Amino acid sequence: MILRRDFLKKTILGSTAGILLPEIISADSFDKNENIKKGYTFLFQGDSITDGNRTRNTDWNHVMGHGFAYLIGSRLWFDHPKKEFHFFNRGISGNKITDLATRWQTDTLDLKPNLINILIGVNDTEAAVKGNKENTPQSFETDYRSVLEKTKKELPDAQLVLGIPFLLPVGRVKEKWEMYQNELKPRQEIVKRLAKDFDVICIDFQEGFDNALKTAPADYWIWDGIHPMPAGHELMARLWIKEVHKKLKFVK
Repeated sequence: MILRRDFLKKTILGSTAGILLPEIISADSFDKNENIKKGYTFLFQGDSITDGNRTRNTDWNHVMGHGFAYLIGSRLWFDHPKKEFHFFNRGISGNKITDLATRWQTDTLDLKPNLINILIGVNDTEAAVKGNKENTPQSFETDYRSVLEKTKKELPDAQLVLGIPFLLPVGRVKEKWEMYQNELKPRQEIVKRLAKDFDVICIDFQEGFDNALKTAPADYWIWDGIHPMPAGHELMARLWIKEVHKKLKFVK
C-alpha cells in the first residue's frame, strides 16, 4: 500500500508539473523567437484615463497607474523579460490638448520613446459643454497637429498610436448626452483624420465600448460616462494590443 501511495503521489505531481510547466516557461518563449529591439520604450500620454492614479515617485507598485496602460505594460514586461523594455506613464488628470502641448518637450520628446500612445480629448469636450468658448474643435486640431509635427520632426522613427476619445451615457454625461455628443464627435473625427494624415496607428475606443454594450450596460464598462470600470480598462488594453499588433508583431 505504501509503494502504491508513493507511486500515485509521484504520478499526480508529475502530471501537475506537466500542466504548469508551459505557463512557467512562457515568459521566456517570446524572447527566443522574436527579433525585438532591446530597451524598447513605450510612453503613454493623456489625461486621467491614462493617469490611472499613478504615483510620481519610485513606488513601482503604482508607477503605471491602475488602468489600461498598466495592463499593457504588465503583459509585455512579463512576455519579454530579457528585452529590458521601458514603460512610462505621463498621463495627468484633467489635461486638455493645450496642457499636453505645454509639457510635450519634457514629458515626451526628452524621454525619446520608441512608441508614443496619445489619448486626449474628453476634457476638451467637457470644457466646451460647460461653456468654455476657447475649446473649439478647430483649436483642438491645431494644437494636436502641432504636437504631432514636433514629434515627427524630433523623433521621426517613433511609432505613434492615437486613441479616439470616448464617452458612454452614464451619470452627468447621460444628463446632457446630446451636448456631449455634439462636442465629442468632431474631435473624434479630428483624431481619425490626424491618424490618417500622419500614417499612424489609430485605436477606436468608442467603437470598442459601443460594441461592448451588446454584452453589458454602459455603467458596467464606464462608471461615470468618462472613466472606465476595471472591465473597461481591460477592454481598452485588449483592443490596443490587437490594433498595435498589426504593425508591431511582438505586441500580442
